[in-house]
Amino acid sequence: MFGLSDQNEAKIHYNTPDYIIIKAGNYVLCAVTQQRILLENLKYWSVERQEAYTDGAAMMRREQEFNKA
Repeated sequence: MFGLSDQNEAKIHYNTPDYIIIKAGNYVLCAVTQQRILLENLKYWSVERQEAYTDGAAMMRREQEFNKA
């Protein structure tokens, strides 16, 4: 089993319906919560903003932030 020290942040280019790994790693950071998202659990992202989200609620929160601006 890998520990936290064995994990590296991946660099991703988000597309629809998938993403391209630019730099290998185990996780990406949520743009809203800054929590680590393991790539195997990554399901929510924005192609337009090129950022990942932990879940649908975080994605909607980010949408609301941008719609207010």
